[in-house]
Amino acid sequence: MTLHSVPALAVPPEHGGLAEPLFRVAETDPDRVLLARRAGDGWTGVRAADFRDEVCRVAAGLVAAGVAPGDRVAILADNRYEWTLADYAVWAAGAVTVPVYPSSSRAQVRTILADSGARGCFVDTADRARAVQALRPDLPGLRDTWTFDEGAVAGLAEAGAGVDRERLAERRATVRPGDPATLVYTSGTTGPPKGCVLTHANFFAEVDNIIAALPELFARDAAGRRPRTVLFLPLAHVFGRMVQVCAVHAGVELAHSASVRELLADLASFRPTFLLVVPYVLEKILDTARRRASGGVRGRVFEAARATAVAYSEALDTGGPGPLLRLRRRVFARLVYRRVLAALGGHANRVVSGGGALEPSTLHFFRGMGLEVIEGYGLTETTAAVAATRPGRIRPGTVGPPLPGAEIQVADDGEVLVRGAQTFTGYWNDEAATAAALRDGWFATGDLGAFDDEGNLRITGRKKEILVTTGGKNVVPGPLEDRVRRHPLVSNCMALGDGRPFVAALVTVDRQALRRWCDEHGKPADLDPATDPDLAAEIQRAVDEANDDVSRAESIRAFRVLPGDFGVDDETLTPTLKLRRATILERYAAEVERIYARK
Repeated sequence: MTLHSVPALAVPPEHGGLAEPLFRVAETDPDRVLLARRAGDGWTGVRAADFRDEVCRVAAGLVAAGVAPGDRVAILADNRYEWTLADYAVWAAGAVTVPVYPSSSRAQVRTILADSGARGCFVDTADRARAVQALRPDLPGLRDTWTFDEGAVAGLAEAGAGVDRERLAERRATVRPGDPATLVYTSGTTGPPKGCVLTHANFFAEVDNIIAALPELFARDAAGRRPRTVLFLPLAHVFGRMVQVCAVHAGVELAHSASVRELLADLASFRPTFLLVVPYVLEKILDTARRRASGGVRGRVFEAARATAVAYSEALDTGGPGPLLRLRRRVFARLVYRRVLAALGGHANRVVSGGGALEPSTLHFFRGMGLEVIEGYGLTETTAAVAATRPGRIRPGTVGPPLPGAEIQVADDGEVLVRGAQTFTGYWNDEAATAAALRDGWFATGDLGAFDDEGNLRITGRKKEILVTTGGKNVVPGPLEDRVRRHPLVSNCMALGDGRPFVAALVTVDRQALRRWCDEHGKPADLDPATDPDLAAEIQRAVDEANDDVSRAESIRAFRVLPGDFGVDDETLTPTLKLRRATILERYAAEVERIYARK
């Protein structure tokens, strides 16, 4: 076994919960702008004192509605200002928040609300309110549904007018750091979602140590601008939630974007100084830039600019770029990089990426342009990140050393084990799953990894996802799938081969890239990607390039291009865009059998 740890830098609080930092900043710096609300095509800043007062009014309404300390209150909504408002109001009332992914199916919503015993539920739209109301016969404990679009905030404030500040202060005073703050349900890649009990102390340990370890994110930039970011990762996910709490603790101005579809417009208008993303977002930005420049002189200029950015970034790790490379980079900064960075608002100089592995060449592209990418690693059970690269010490292909307060051990079988104050206390209503996950004080992540000589962690795959062919070869599918996804036409790739004679793959194509490819090759716009031989030959080149990096036994020997893509709506992807392998195997069982029948 190998063990690496970093001592905690933040002192854990002895009293109170996550509402307390908000009340402190509202008292000491009442005019500090903490959040931004949509105002037409722009944004209006919300002062700390005003946000605190609104939190108090909503919390008073919850108390008046009968929400007791420790009660669970769900939030089923897209990202918006009111999501954060409701979250802090629940904490100020001494209750526990249960976030629900907006993309959840009816059955998933029912399961989460029933398992958590939710007393009430915030929703954003009338449609979602009706959907929750339809579940009431199955949810005897659910008494209230509050709808943001139908005046929930004002209604609760009016209902709580008779609840004074002293009573609310007494509520907050009952909260201890070790009390549950939230039940965050896992995305369910390997089975039904499980409710992770995360305490106020877990979030304090996570957030305050991140602020201490990554001060560059939370300081004014070279132009004197205060830190600000747009949160578009779902607040139902622990990563997005950690960002929200981090923003309040560190004084980062936080704006909300409801979806990736609205993101570019929100970035252009809000102009954040840093971003928090999943790898998919960076890959799509690169693919979009490449598509817009494809063909002719523009395409060749972009590819030269991309190669220059990658070479420049790689040189930063090997003695520094030479004069000629620096000159080429300056030229492409004017021709290409400035436009790509402008799409992110023009002020961002760092990106924090989590939720999956980022292809090193993608990291090098963005870093070479001037956008430093910090990679982190963690799970719901660890309150988000337990490891992260540090500004100025990026190690592509790794997720960096442990964050302060975290201990990470790689077991003899390669599994990553985690221990620390940010690690969860167990699964809600599931003692068996808790006992299986927590072993002698260590949380068994199910991920496989290894440390390099500098103590940086590299994640190599998922223990349960290892493919074991009938020839006895163990194949970790993730890196192989990532290599195939490098191709601009490929949207997703899932490797097969467990209990089979060889490795194969199911591949989906990116619809926008496919349309451009069809135009360039004289193909009809309604082309079926599953049947076109020229498209199959193009995908074969992507597979061949991926196979160049692995042994013959690990290589993809056959593949099938599917007619459609994987998605959250059909539950082949989790809300964080991870493959639901069991669902995909079941959904495309006939395609899988055809692959192996042909060989």
